[in-house]
Amino acid sequence: MMRVAFIGLGAIGRPMAAHLARGPFELTVWNRTAEKSRVFADEHRVRAADTPASAAGGADVVVTCLPSSREVEEILEGESGLAAGLERGSLVVDCTSGDPAASVRIAQRLAKTNVGFVDAPVSGGVKGALAGTLTVMCGGGIAAIDRARPILAAFSGKIVRCGDVGAGHAVKAMNQALLAVHIWSAGEVLAVLARYGVPAATALEVINGSSGRSNTSENLFPERVLGHAYPRTFRLGLLDKDVSIAAGMAQQSGISSPFIELAARLFADAHESLGDEADHVEAVKLIEERAGVRIS
Repeated sequence: MMRVAFIGLGAIGRPMAAHLARGPFELTVWNRTAEKSRVFADEHRVRAADTPASAAGGADVVVTCLPSSREVEEILEGESGLAAGLERGSLVVDCTSGDPAASVRIAQRLAKTNVGFVDAPVSGGVKGALAGTLTVMCGGGIAAIDRARPILAAFSGKIVRCGDVGAGHAVKAMNQALLAVHIWSAGEVLAVLARYGVPAATALEVINGSSGRSNTSENLFPERVLGHAYPRTFRLGLLDKDVSIAAGMAQQSGISSPFIELAARLFADAHESLGDEADHVEAVKLIEERAGVRIS
């Protein structure tokens, strides 16, 4: 039986780990808030570790799912850190929405102790995590990804190798940039149409039967904007972080990317205005405030 450690029981990590707990794996969990680990372990009858090193001890594969690459690098450090517990020949699978450059640094560090690394960020949100239908974007060697595949398959509906280490995080960041552009542009469209007396529901009915539709217009806006109910499934602060990564990548590539750069600035403004805990779609509130309209 494959021994798996899962690090990070947040809104998306917890249901991902729950799928692993129901699978043919020997699972250990660790979370920075220890109580979450204990509750999860009691509920799913798995082991809760006291430290990242303890979680990694004896594990064939360690899955990390943290807010950013900074936290992943932080938990590697120290006598009780993840690196201290990793077995030679083991594999780290990072499902964090992280930074491609950080992924390369982590992979290079782990390689010195014969530990493999795959960056494997996910898309699909809490709903996808609960349903086990997430899309996983993988960066790493073919053999390493194949080794991780049975674990990833437990909580995903699609697994795609995007390229070498860092490629998974690169694709995820650019996907998030598109999400940000879709949210902001749809919000502006509905704000303008509100000035013309067009109800948002009517506008979305037309858009979603036409060429302007997107997942944002088809799902996110009907679920959240029309009723002004914003469940906290994905924090605005995390989308700000992701789009910032995308803008940095674009700048480093030397490719002119005004949409991505503008999205990064706008979501940084929304994050500052609405706070870290706001839902990502709540950025529409800043559009409403600036336009002096209410989308309804």
